[in-house]
Amino acid sequence: MTKGWTALRVKIDELEPGCILAADVFGKTSRPIMGNKTVLSDQRIQVLKGFLIKEVNIERLKIDGSLFKPGERLDHEEFHEVQMDSPFIQQYLNAVQNYKKLFKSWQSGTVLDAGKVRELFLPLLERFLTMSYEVFNLHHYSSKEDYIHHHAIASGLISGYIAKGLKFSSGEIAQAALAGCLSDCGMSKVPVSILEKSSSLTAAEFEEIRNHPTYGYKMVQHNNLLSEGVKLAIIQHHERLDGSGYPLHSKENRLHPYSKIAALADMYHAMTSERVYRKKESPFKVLEMIKQDCFGEFDFAALKTLLDGIEKHLTGNRVKLSNGETAEVIFIEHHSPTRPLVKVLQTEEIMDLSKRSELFIEEVML
Repeated sequence: MTKGWTALRVKIDELEPGCILAADVFGKTSRPIMGNKTVLSDQRIQVLKGFLIKEVNIERLKIDGSLFKPGERLDHEEFHEVQMDSPFIQQYLNAVQNYKKLFKSWQSGTVLDAGKVRELFLPLLERFLTMSYEVFNLHHYSSKEDYIHHHAIASGLISGYIAKGLKFSSGEIAQAALAGCLSDCGMSKVPVSILEKSSSLTAAEFEEIRNHPTYGYKMVQHNNLLSEGVKLAIIQHHERLDGSGYPLHSKENRLHPYSKIAALADMYHAMTSERVYRKKESPFKVLEMIKQDCFGEFDFAALKTLLDGIEKHLTGNRVKLSNGETAEVIFIEHHSPTRPLVKVLQTEEIMDLSKRSELFIEEVML
């Protein structure tokens, strides 16, 4: 346990969207209603009220990086320690908010300062690489409202994780991670009305979104503090090995190694995160979809690094199945990491998901 990072126990009526649960919430059964580290929305707060929950444990720092200050705290058990990864969450959220400030400055026309990006991102990367199991938790910390900013920081961290798994040197790991972090910097040149639109994009608006790799490259092409590999990753992170990507339809032999990593990190985090127009999927389901539906588009060695990470880091985790049941991952087969052996907590039934194609892991619970 880590000292100095505390959580508050507050009444349900004091909750606000953006609060983060600091412990599982249980009703009258042994199955949690919501898991530790869930980011609360108005809808989730109403669900808790529907289950007649009276009080919950909440992180002091909200998902947007602000301090949660409820009007009424419960005197009993006001503070308690939370899991040792909480200081990482605080550092991560701070990085997201600092990136958001830089992003807004780019929107207003300020030149991209690579030194400031390195300053806010690299200390977080250094810490993250010592506790790389967090790679499968990052999507839990994202929010719909600040998705673009979470996506930048998380994509950078995931890129660093992949580069480390591929045995890159420490310098190359930092460069690959920085490439992932900056890959969407060109989004700052897309009209705000499109970025903040909550309904479906028109064909013209979608085409404008697809211009962001080119916008990003123009922002950095003369920046002497960024390597050529980072610059190439910014314009190539939506390219695919088979030439099906954009903007140049470049194929595998023309793609920089950082670009291949950033492409996978970008796709993985986007699919595992909740966005305004799309619900999030579990790491298990996303990696299975990428492996099966996007065969030939992504670098297999990079994908294998994430698949191997599932086996390494998610054995023993509680998960929510697509049928609504909660289970524990008890064994992950190396050749089929997205279809593990699980034990259903309610019935203690052992279930082999590799033989149950109708079921999938809907959510990894913290």
